[in-house]
Amino acid sequence: MFKGFSYSVQGASHVSRGLVCQDASAYVVKDRYAAAVAADGHGSKKHFRSNIGSQCAVDAVLETLERFYEDPDEFEKEFPANYKRVIKNIEKQVISVWNNKINEHLKANPVTADERAKFTEAEFEAINPESYYGTTLIAAVVGVDYSFGFQIGDGSLVAVFEDGIAVTPTEYDESAPANVTASMCNANASTMFRAFYEKDKKVIALYTSTDGLYTSFGSENDFLDYHVIITSQLGGLPEFAETVLKNITKRSHFGTEDDVSFSCVCIEENVEKYADLIKERVAENKQKAADRKAKLLHK
Repeated sequence: MFKGFSYSVQGASHVSRGLVCQDASAYVVKDRYAAAVAADGHGSKKHFRSNIGSQCAVDAVLETLERFYEDPDEFEKEFPANYKRVIKNIEKQVISVWNNKINEHLKANPVTADERAKFTEAEFEAINPESYYGTTLIAAVVGVDYSFGFQIGDGSLVAVFEDGIAVTPTEYDESAPANVTASMCNANASTMFRAFYEKDKKVIALYTSTDGLYTSFGSENDFLDYHVIITSQLGGLPEFAETVLKNITKRSHFGTEDDVSFSCVCIEENVEKYADLIKERVAENKQKAADRKAKLLHK
């Protein structure tokens, strides 16, 4: 019923500077749900273990979802009527599991002299240990009769529903302080998630990506159109996934040359059912892009 893919590739700027890939991603397919997850470890100096933090964040989502789905019948019975509370509980559990994971890692791997050497004593003492592992997180889940997702920090969650249009269903909280970066390492992280839930529209595919993918495009329109193009090829999974890997590897050399993670889950029946519509949307988007380009040239 479900299929998907997930890739993380190192950005050109990280390669040239000798930095590790700070992204992590995964997808999982179960009998009653599938999930796509991506996380982007922060690049600033104090987040010197962010590559580990991002992997812990991805693992925390997968473990939390599995726990909530231990009794899938009960979960699916309760979820639609109480989705806001349930999603909030999932978010809190993800934060809790992530904190446990990074604390265990720190206990087993104390900060090294080389890691401390980049800071003055005062600078190092001012850093909360959670910040060593700071990361964003984006997760998208498709169930039998619904879809939902949540994210903290930047990156993108894109959905393609039965109308064949790519949208970003989670919206930025404009009331959030502009100078506060939403991160898994924040003390109030559980209050900083954005989420969506959808039961009325049939989902074809859900995507999560780190901001390295978005910045490889010239505009938001181009970025969303890309997801429709990918959706038009999902009937060819798993072979098509190799093409995706080649494409995002190439894109990791564009834009900010950042690491790129891209994950997807889809419903096989809907990919097939709406295949002709998606092809029409691809053609429409191509024409709209040409019209936008022509308009700019005539200005």
